[in-house]
Formats: sequence, C-alpha cells, structure tokens
Amino acid sequence: MSNIRDVAREAGVSVATVSRALSDPEKVSQTSLSKVHSAIEKVGYRPNMLARSFRSAKSYAVVVLVPDITNPFFSEVIRSIEDRAQQKGYAVLLGDTRGLPEREKEYIRRVETRLADGVIQLRPDEPGKQSQIPSDVSFVNVCGCESTTGPRVRIDNRGAARSVVEYLISLGHKRIGVISGLSTNPHTIDRLEGYKEALEAANIEFDKTLIAEGDFTTWSGLNSAKQFCSMAERPTAVFCMNDEMAIGAIQTFKSQGLKVPEDISVTGFDDISYARYSDPSLTTVTQPAEEMGKLAMDMLLRLIEGQELAQEENVLPAEFVIRKSTTVPAKRD
Repeated sequence: MSNIRDVAREAGVSVATVSRALSDPEKVSQTSLSKVHSAIEKVGYRPNMLARSFRSAKSYAVVVLVPDITNPFFSEVIRSIEDRAQQKGYAVLLGDTRGLPEREKEYIRRVETRLADGVIQLRPDEPGKQSQIPSDVSFVNVCGCESTTGPRVRIDNRGAARSVVEYLISLGHKRIGVISGLSTNPHTIDRLEGYKEALEAANIEFDKTLIAEGDFTTWSGLNSAKQFCSMAERPTAVFCMNDEMAIGAIQTFKSQGLKVPEDISVTGFDDISYARYSDPSLTTVTQPAEEMGKLAMDMLLRLIEGQELAQEENVLPAEFVIRKSTTVPAKRD
C-alpha cells in the first residue's frame, strides 16, 4: 500500500505539504494542491481517516438536514454543499427528515456523539417553535426566512414575491391567485406578505378566496389549481410559491381546456432545471442555489474551527426571470 511519502515523492513536494493539503487545504497553493491530488490518484493513496479523526478529535463529516429530498431545488443546494465539503476534506451525511422532528433529532445525535462535526439545516423553524438543534452544536441554516435565527444564508423571500406580483400587475392583472405552501411554513408567510404588499401598493383589495393552500409538491399544484377552475370569476394570473406547484397547476389548467398564458398566466419560484423546459417555459424567481450551498458550508467550517463569522446573516440576491408562461390578461365579455 502506498503512503504519504509516496505521494510527496510523486508530487515533488514535502511530506508536510501533503499533510496540509489533506488536513488544511486552504493553506496550500492551488498549484501544490493540484499536484498532490494528481499524485494521490496516481499512486492510489488512501488516507487513514480514522487516524486523522483521532489526531484532530474531528469526524471530518457534516450532516445536512433536508425536509424533502425529492425537491429539485434542495438537490441543487445539497450538490453545492457537497462540492465545497469535498474541497475542504469533509464528507456529507444526508438526513432526509421529511419534516419530522423525531427524524431530525436522530440525525442531530450524530453530531452530539461526534459522528459528525456540524449541521446544515435546509428549512427554517416555524415562528414560535424551538429549534431542534442544541445551542452547543455548530450549525448553519440555508434557505431560511426573515424569522430564522442563528447563522443563516437566505434570500429576501418577501421582496422576491413582491417583484413577481408587481410584474403581473404591470401586465394588467388585477385578479391574481396564489398557490401557497402550508400556512405555517415560514416561506409561505414571507412570500404571502410580499404578495399582499404588491396588491396594497397597486390599490388592489386582498381577497382570501384567491389563496389555495398547497404543500410545495407537484401534486398539490395539480389539486389546488382546481379551486380556481371552479370559480365563477377565475383569476387571470396565478402566483405559485414554487416551480413544482406551478408545473402541476399548468397541467390542471390545460386539462380544463385553458391556454397558458393566453387564458391564465402562471408564475413559479426557485427556477429548478425543469422550469425552462416546461410547456410553456416558466416565469419564475431564480434562487442562487450554488452560492447559497457553498457559503453555508464555508460558514459552518469557520464555526467548527472555533472562528467568528464576519456576519451571522447573509442575504443573497434573487433574480426574476420572465419566460413564456405570462402575458397580458385576455379581455373578457
């Protein structure tokens, strides 16, 4: 079996440089780092992670808690977290909690028992509810909201939702429906506030009958859209609080003989990969998933190392993307 000296010899660097490249890669130049990684592959060296963990009292693993692994947006964030973790010599343990507190607690115990060094949580806690994560556990929240506390990375959900509705209003829409997430979900709360703010600024009265509650799944978009189809005066546009529900809603509207966007405009939120390929392509909000994941991992590593964060909250810009699922409202007799 090859050892660290074989790697150093092949890379043309010192044993100390190889050691730093494995344990503290940010302190090694990119050139030396590339040489070391190439040499590792060539000689087939496999570091003794158990010995490394004993020496440093670290597991070199982090837990990522995701409420729904099937959600494409979360998958994009997780991929960027894992990319950054791998660059820093860490493994990622994925915990699909399905929104269940007991499953969340089980994964957090891995940190408390030193099977992992920290936690990245991909959902905000509901307002008024205590976090499942103990105060002595290093953690960062990504995909949070205004009510989220502790170290966090998020976008301005309220402002992003407001920009969507303002755009629909600028096209001439006044009767704008919403397919929301569950009413207790912080994302729902913030995005609904943005919706209301846009209506108020345009002197359009809020109508609670135009709110259909979903749960951020495609099925709930399919089902919730039926509420609008049965209305005597259906909305001319629908703001869906994520792309999966928007894609589901479009299918329902089509099945009822409605044309999107000629008869009803539809917008989403997240800009998942399917959004640009849906029929029609979806007007939506792009969340910077890759940047959010990498920044969250960088923040967590600083906390694991006992370093202070430059700032606890990082609010990243979101982008509103106009595609073919929206247009001016059709004239009605």
